[in-house]
Amino acid sequence: MSGSFLDTNVLLYLVSDDTAKADRAEALVALGGTVSVQVLNELANVACRKMAFDWPETRGLLEAVRGLLDVVPLSVETHETGLALAARHGFSIWDAMIVAAALLAGCDRLWSEDMHDGLLIDGRLAIANPFGER
Repeated sequence: MSGSFLDTNVLLYLVSDDTAKADRAEALVALGGTVSVQVLNELANVACRKMAFDWPETRGLLEAVRGLLDVVPLSVETHETGLALAARHGFSIWDAMIVAAALLAGCDRLWSEDMHDGLLIDGRLAIANPFGER
């Protein structure tokens, strides 16, 4: 399956006051795509701890995301692939696990605001900043 994988930082704009980025994030989600359980966990953490969402608001956001995007589980294969990617590309362990999940899901695009814009992983997964000037 080809398609898009969305990083946590893109999804956070769905509930942002930055209307331009919120509109772009909504447009990407409307096209469909994939996230991992890790992305959902990160989204919950930021919503609760940094955005002061209560648990019903946080669960509502997570349910909306799960209803709009495919969710792939974390696995030992994701973990091992992520470790190799971290060593090879210098990703943080958290970013490496997201890249690994995108690769294992068969995605060809990873939308992330803060990863290596323009980097092509294994000749098949392009990282792109959806808010960049490209």
